[in-house]
Amino acid sequence: MDYKQLAAVILEKVGGKENVDKVLHCATRLRFTLKDVDKADTDALKKTKGVLSVINAGGQYQVVIGPDVPQVYQEVVALGNFEIAKPVDASADEPKKKQSKLSSVLEYIASMFQPIIPAITGAGLLKALMALGTVTGLLDSASQTYIILNAIADSAFYFLPILLGSSAAKTFKCNQYVAMALGGVLVYPGFVDLINAAKDAGTSVSLFGLPVTLASYSSSVVPILLGVWFMSVIEHAVQKVSPKAVKFFTVPLASLLAAGVVTILALGPIGTWIGNLIAAFFSWLNANAGWAVPTLVGALNPLLVMTGTHYGLIPIGINNLATAGFDTVVGPGMLTSNVAQGAAGLAVGLRTRNKDTKQLAMSAGLTGVLGITEPVLYGVNLKFIYPLISAMIGGGVGGLYLGITGVGRYASGSPGLLVLPAYIGGDSMANLVNACIGTVIAMVVSFVVCYVLYGVWKKQGKLEEGE
Repeated sequence: MDYKQLAAVILEKVGGKENVDKVLHCATRLRFTLKDVDKADTDALKKTKGVLSVINAGGQYQVVIGPDVPQVYQEVVALGNFEIAKPVDASADEPKKKQSKLSSVLEYIASMFQPIIPAITGAGLLKALMALGTVTGLLDSASQTYIILNAIADSAFYFLPILLGSSAAKTFKCNQYVAMALGGVLVYPGFVDLINAAKDAGTSVSLFGLPVTLASYSSSVVPILLGVWFMSVIEHAVQKVSPKAVKFFTVPLASLLAAGVVTILALGPIGTWIGNLIAAFFSWLNANAGWAVPTLVGALNPLLVMTGTHYGLIPIGINNLATAGFDTVVGPGMLTSNVAQGAAGLAVGLRTRNKDTKQLAMSAGLTGVLGITEPVLYGVNLKFIYPLISAMIGGGVGGLYLGITGVGRYASGSPGLLVLPAYIGGDSMANLVNACIGTVIAMVVSFVVCYVLYGVWKKQGKLEEGE
């Protein structure tokens, strides 16, 4: 996009710089205060390439540009020799949309993931390429090359608490670097080794005489979000009572120490406790209504991943593979869930008019169907909600088919299209065939529902301008 040329056209169509009293911008719009609105050529502006819409409301003549608005604004200011103004809140003059509490929470979490999407998208694509390389035999999973590539691909996921600590700090308005340090506490090698050693030896770990839950926090989400929220409360409180002369060290000391202790003792284990309860429920359900397990896992897995409680299911799947030789509890449901999430992302990519969203949705959707769902979950599905609903429906329907047909996996791997060979087993190829059918069902249902819901969301005005 030629920002200077677009700015010149816009300035001309609003009546020239002499007709502009003031201009500022929000996240997606140029907001003009015009001396005479009748001089603006609205119809011509709407037909201008690079302009998504034109709105005259709230005493402002608003030209909708999309995410490129800061660059266009700079050119408009330069051409008109206007005074530069600070960006404004796009929602300041718009009625608040009623949302359910669940939708508000999901969007709140999604907003904290937006800054780290490039990191997990790049890492996710590399993971998908590595999986493809191992399946085709081009990459040996035991080679040093694979180990180093895996370190590059896995780092963004393993150190997710640190990345999230940074973005969460901006949301909760506390020190970004202390928050990152708090994330580092959860994945600190010495702490991780201490927990793992206690697990292996069957012993316990204590902090100030209080028991520490033996949990792993690498790739976790909820513990660091709760921890940074608590840290922000402590930081703001200490800021108020701490003498100015010693604030520089008392505030970060109190924030990091208090948040670190409380996160390890209480906030961090919440996800683990919930995960254990969920695992116990699915174990009971598998013994009494096996067909229902893949259905529920297929439908609910995005929420389990988001909260980190899906880790409670993984040991069940590993144990089933070790004892029975196949797993019907975890693998099948996660397979349909992952491909459904990817399919929903691809549907968004085809439907959206926003170029940035389209690029992200298509690339993240592809990695999703291959088994790496974090980019599409946090970058697309959770952000817009309707793809998340679609993925849960598709994953549940596909999981139901796998449950009814008794499909099980005979090997482990990141659930996606590339691990379908893990469903080869038994006396015939029926298990693999049914796994493929269930996968197709999940993808088709998710894609179609998402495609339809896009239109519904748009009709109800739930989509942002330019989407």
